[in-house]
This record gives sequence, structure tokens and C-alpha cells, in this order.
Amino acid sequence: MSDGTNSQPKPATEHTMASNAAVAISFDDPGDFDRAGRGLLATHPTGRIGSLAGRDAFDVSRHDFVRTAETAPDTVHPGLWRQARMNTIHGLFEVADGIWQARGYDIANITFIAGIDGWVIIDPLTAEETARACLELANATLGPRPVRAVIYTHSHIDHYGGVLGVTSAEEVARGDVRIVAPEGFLSEVVSENALAGPIMLRRAMYQFGSFLAPGERGHIDAGLGTAVAIGRSGLIAPTEVISATGQELELSGVRVVFQNTPNAEAPAEMNFYFPDKRVLCMAENCTHTMHNLYPIRGALARDSLAWSKYIHEALSLWGDRSDVLFASHHWPRFGGADVRGFLEMQRDVYRWLHDQTMRLANHGLVPTEIADELTLPSCFSQSHVQGYYGTVSHNTRSVYNRYLGWYDGNPAHLDPLPLTEAARRYVEMMGGPEQVLTRAREYFADGDYRWVAQVVNHVVFADPGNTEARELQADALEQLGYQAESATWRNAYLFGAHELRNGSPRFRNSGGRTLISAMTAEHLFDVLGVRFDPSRFARERAVYNWTFEDLGEQHVLGVSNATIHHSPNMRREDADATVTLSRAVIFSLFENAAGIDEALGNETLRVDGDLASVRDLFAALDVFDAAAIIEP
Repeated sequence: MSDGTNSQPKPATEHTMASNAAVAISFDDPGDFDRAGRGLLATHPTGRIGSLAGRDAFDVSRHDFVRTAETAPDTVHPGLWRQARMNTIHGLFEVADGIWQARGYDIANITFIAGIDGWVIIDPLTAEETARACLELANATLGPRPVRAVIYTHSHIDHYGGVLGVTSAEEVARGDVRIVAPEGFLSEVVSENALAGPIMLRRAMYQFGSFLAPGERGHIDAGLGTAVAIGRSGLIAPTEVISATGQELELSGVRVVFQNTPNAEAPAEMNFYFPDKRVLCMAENCTHTMHNLYPIRGALARDSLAWSKYIHEALSLWGDRSDVLFASHHWPRFGGADVRGFLEMQRDVYRWLHDQTMRLANHGLVPTEIADELTLPSCFSQSHVQGYYGTVSHNTRSVYNRYLGWYDGNPAHLDPLPLTEAARRYVEMMGGPEQVLTRAREYFADGDYRWVAQVVNHVVFADPGNTEARELQADALEQLGYQAESATWRNAYLFGAHELRNGSPRFRNSGGRTLISAMTAEHLFDVLGVRFDPSRFARERAVYNWTFEDLGEQHVLGVSNATIHHSPNMRREDADATVTLSRAVIFSLFENAAGIDEALGNETLRVDGDLASVRDLFAALDVFDAAAIIEP
């Protein structure tokens, strides 16, 4: 809700300036700047990577203000400023003999390995535009090579979304290019980007601050890199799957030994070792920050105990045989001792988070109490595991949730009222909105921004049109953002403040359109089930035969008890209708049921039997628009 004006960010208060000044002397390893710049060979000619839509997918100049200033402004946590400065270092870097990385042109790194007859590429970034630009930079600098293999380290979009910028589905189908991924990769991609895609993307706007303007009072960094590229994402399904640690492949003559690490940083992920080069890739399981055990955009809670054990396993397998370590984000580590020390610190912080959370949980502390109790001990406080991305606060709550779920054991929390109704009653019991705001302003003047944000949120939910409440909550969130060490917390706070002042952006979320060519029929029916609103489907039961022409497959979809069910490789003679179409057509009808007439007219959709029943099914599917988060 907005009055149509564009309210601007405010300066840091004296309390925020004092808070940031108190942490001015924070972790600082000058060797990191050397590592981040080591081996630089070339940079993108302009630093601006355009998109097919006519806008920049990435522009390094947007964060020049970070790159050129050593001292953090009052509105930025000094530790985050230091991290952001290193993340702005960009270009093509030599990592080891025959291995190069392009860094700083997306949130992730893309790695190029020279094989005997072409490139082996690791993690082709988020967007087609940035991946293509980095490949062009590598070819121009190192000599052109055809792409022979692509490795997806894990199932997050910034590690596969740009694949069409480095190869094509036709090249893969011909067998010219191999696509290697960990077991479970495709199912996890669909889960995050299609089943939970719309709400996860909405929340990702908070985590990454994609719509925040770069500046000292706005977007600074994303923790793992400067920012996420905004361009065209796609997917080509893997041709080879890694299912076990010790599995070995030879890709364009390059030997690679894999370590399967499910449910670590991603549900499907893998590390790998290059035995002929003495180089170790730790995917996103090790980065120069404390990572998330749960990203605030939403995802499955990660297994911190398994994560720590995987790092220990990698250290045991290859720690004494590795001269260089690189990862899917940030900069490498060089030298055996540096590699081992880095792995040990990463291993230990995830084990510490797990063990200490569960120790306190077994004493009866609930997640908010554990988060308030635990702080990094001194052995970690002067190392690279600072909370620039994940935090002790939300990571400990994630460990608790993985074991014990959302319920903290207090029956008062077992069946709470919905937020809006609870907010209305809280405000009423506190004496009405004016009384709440009067007291909240006093807390704001004292610098108690956490409490102001928490209590004024009740007024906003009770009355979203209360401009004074929205402005005060925005002011509190903004100061919390300025004080945040974590880039994701800063972005969330500042984007929340922006929305309170200016309203929520509205857009349609397709929830997986870029994945269609890699989806199976089962994936599509899973998406249909999430969109199905039984209250809009008048029939008690229905059965449909489906023929997917592009897959050459037949399936049966049934509806009963307000639910769908699916059987592959079947055909029912008693079906209400038989539907013949492609994956692209069914997905287009998910978004626009009215398009059924056009599809019938051009015969991309054919229906034999009860056409009305098919219309009813598509008409009962929800279309997802952006949902507000900080207001009802």
C-alpha cells in the first residue's frame, strides 16, 4: 500500500553509528584480498552484460562505490563492507594449471577446465547472458575451445540457470556435450523452482535485495557475491548422475573423482577432486562465510551434522593431496596448509552450530532462546566463518527445526490465531494503535529497533492503511539493516522498509516455466497438484488419459477426494477424456486456462471425450501472483 510517492532511505541514527563503530575492528585477513585478486588475466571489456530483454543482466559499475572506498559508511556493518569489497573484484583468474574461473559477473563463479578437446565447465551461473559473456571472455583470453562437458555442482539456480549460454539442448542430445549432476538434482530443482517457486522467488527478493538500488543506504552485497544476475535462465537435464562417493569420470581427458554430499548446502550436491592436478572443488559446501543452514528465502532445513562430516571426509580423502581449493563462490585457497586450515574451520563451525543448538534444546531452551544464547566463540570470531550470509541466530533455529519442527513444545503455541486476527487483538489489548505507536516511538528513540519492528508489526497487520505505523516500522527495519553483518538480513530489512513505504511490486510468477524442457511428466503433474483448488472443481471424481507427444509417453491422472493422483505408463478405457499435448502446452494452460480454445484451434491440444471435464480441470488451477509478506 502506497500513496504513490517514492519514499527514500533515511540516514543512520546515532545508535546505529555507535553499533557499527563498536565492530569497526572485526575479522580481517589481508591475505583474502591477495587470494581474491591472484591470477587475474582479463576483465570483461565493459563490465556491462546486456540481456535479450534490453536491460543489463549484470553491471559491475553499479557497485563501484563499494570497490573504491576502503572505509565503511555509517549505514553499513564494517564486516559486510569488507566482504562486499572483495566480492566486487572481478575478471578471469587462473586458479591452477589448466583451470580458470570467471568471478564477479554473477553471484556465483563459473569455472573453465581445459580438456584434451574442449572445455569442461563447472556451474554455468544464473543467467544465459552472464554465462555466455564469461565463456566469450575465456575464449578470447585463452583461445577458443568447444564445450565438451558441463558439471552442475548442485541444485540451486545460480549453478545451472545459464547453461544455455554455454551449450544447447541439441548439442547435448547429439552427445557432443555431457551434463553431469549429483543424484536427485532434477527433482530438487523442480521442488524449489516449481512446487515452491512462486513464494520462494518472492522471498528471494528480500534475501538478495534484487529491487534495492545500489548505494550506501541500499544494496551493498549478497554475501556469496555482489548480486544475482537478472536474465534468462534455463535448464538442460543431466546426462550422467553421480550417486556415490568415489565415483570417477573422465571428461575430455580430465579425471574427476566425486564425493556425493546430499542434504549439505543443497539437497543434491557434490564435491570433487582432480587427482592429476592436486586440486579440490568444494562446490558450495565451503565458502568464505558462515553459510545458511536454512536460507531465509525458504528451503529444506539443511543437515549441519552431515555437512560437517562431509567436509571432514573431503579433508581425510584429499586434504593432504590438495595444493589448491576452489569453490562455487568467492576466491580459492592456495597451498596445502591453507587448504587444510580452511577445511578444518568450515568443518568445525557447522558441527559447533549443530552440537550446541541440540545441547541447549535438550536443556529445554526453545529456538528464540537458543538464538539469543549462542554467539561465536573466539576460535571462530577471527576467521572466515563470519555471518556475512548465514547467521548464528537463524542457523541455530534451523538446526532445532530440522530435529523438532515448528512446534516448541509450549501448548500455547500449538494453535495460534492467524496473524491478522492476532494483531487486531494485540493492538486492542495494548490500548489501541495510538498508544502502541506512542510507546514504540520511545523505544525507537532509545535505539531498541528489534522491539519496535516486532510490536509495530501488529499495528500494520491490524490496519495496513495506518501510514504512521508503516513509516515507523520501516524506520526500525532500516536501522536494523544498516547494523546487519549478514548481507541477506540487510537486504531483507531494507526491502521490507522499501515495501512499507512504497508498496509491493506486482508480478506474475510462472513457477517453473524455464524448466519445462527438462521436466518429466511426473514433475508436471506434481506442479498441477500444487495449483489444484478442489473448491473450484465441481466433479467428485474424474479420470484422464494423457499423451505427451514430445516425450512419447502415456499417463493417467485421476481426481478423487479433493486430490489428484498419477499413474505413469498407463491408459484407462473408462477415462472421461484423453488429452494429447506437449509439456510446453500443458504449462501454458497452467498459466492461462482460457488459452484452451486457441490450443484446440491450432491442434497443439487434442481432446477425445468429455471436453467440458478437461476445461473444468484447467479452470480449477490457481495462477500465482506475487504475495505480500510484511502486510496481510
